[in-house]
Amino acid sequence: MLISNEDVIKIAKSLEFDLIGFAVAEPLDEEVRRLKTWLSKGYNHAMDYMERNIEKREDVTKILDGAKSVISLGLNYYKNGEYSGDPAFGKVSRYAWGTDYHFVIWKKLEEFSEELKKLNPEVQIASYVDTGPVMDKVWAVRAGNGWLGKHTNVISREIGSWFFIATIITDMEFEPAIPQTDLCGSCTACLDACPTGALVEEYVLDASKCISNLTIENRGEIPAEFKGKFDGWIFGCDICQDVCPWNNKFGRETASAEFQDSTNIELNLEDVTQMTNSEFRKEYISSPINRARLKGMKRNAEFLRNSNKV
Repeated sequence: MLISNEDVIKIAKSLEFDLIGFAVAEPLDEEVRRLKTWLSKGYNHAMDYMERNIEKREDVTKILDGAKSVISLGLNYYKNGEYSGDPAFGKVSRYAWGTDYHFVIWKKLEEFSEELKKLNPEVQIASYVDTGPVMDKVWAVRAGNGWLGKHTNVISREIGSWFFIATIITDMEFEPAIPQTDLCGSCTACLDACPTGALVEEYVLDASKCISNLTIENRGEIPAEFKGKFDGWIFGCDICQDVCPWNNKFGRETASAEFQDSTNIELNLEDVTQMTNSEFRKEYISSPINRARLKGMKRNAEFLRNSNKV
């Protein structure tokens, strides 16, 4: 039995996804060429996993034999909130204020798959939430859910860039979307605002200078050259998104109950440095903050405290 675009849209909306787009599962030749150039410059820094499974990133049929379409889904996570500005506290990126989005979206994708199989038991599906060799931003753009902004996040005219991306590969055929026009224009607000110069040029991010990467993925020490430049961020960074005019224009609060929590909007630096492993696990087992591990969070807290002494 055939499954229509409308069938998929209905299922996705019932699961509270904000964006739903469709693309043909064809090789990403040009995009992978740019990826290889980016990797050759070492811009992936601590993210060694991006160097693996290049053939799968280029061609999703290497992931799912017989793949014909890619469905890209977007889930808004934006929530208003104000940081205190108190140097005794470290700021946490909005995406990590509440429950780890992986847990939330994995559950939704399981339900999504079940609903599709009710319509066609033979349908084949492979789904990812940035945990596999899939170029999710590329597919979001190809599927018409937005354009790639100069800050390297996908921007939607409906909800800005504050959304998580889920990617579904399937052997079903769908009517592909028309990609959106890049509307960044001559704006360079994100490049101008980045305190560490991580956006080395438009659409190009050097992760070795990115506050988000340095506080999360990075397992080593934070280079002394960035002392006094972290703007109080202990986990992640939202500066390039905060200054984006499109976010100011189209950003709206999430309707997802799972992202309403603001428990971790900022953390007391002293508390982090004194925390034990058992306390950390208990507090952050269901939070994205767990990804940085206690060692990383203590490093971040000490870095901020030392920066405050400048």
